[in-house]
Amino acid sequence: QEQFVASGGGLVQPGGSLRLSCVGSASANIYSLYDMGWYRQAPGKQREMVAFITSEGSTKYVDSVKDRFTISRDNAKTTVYLQMNSLKPEDTAVYDCNAGPSDYVLKFRSWGQGTQVTVSS
Repeated sequence: QEQFVASGGGLVQPGGSLRLSCVGSASANIYSLYDMGWYRQAPGKQREMVAFITSEGSTKYVDSVKDRFTISRDNAKTTVYLQMNSLKPEDTAVYDCNAGPSDYVLKFRSWGQGTQVTVSS
């Protein structure tokens, strides 16, 4: 199964920014065919899809992050990014990426360690 490694998390004050990266293990040609999503899981809560980008570059976001987060991808580097601005304490969670339709991913995909994002003053 495809492996993904997320990085770029950390401790940031409310209103701050972070840029997350997630590298896939597939070849660039295969990776370019994937729809990719960023997901997060806060303590005591279910994992949710945060941002999604199709193989053709179309994007969608959960309402709570619209106009604050931007997802992008670099197929040559087999990497998907999540630029997070105007961070809020409620964005605190472990973030990770995965490939495929979000409903399928949330039900059936396995996960790496992800990267911890903590928003706190």
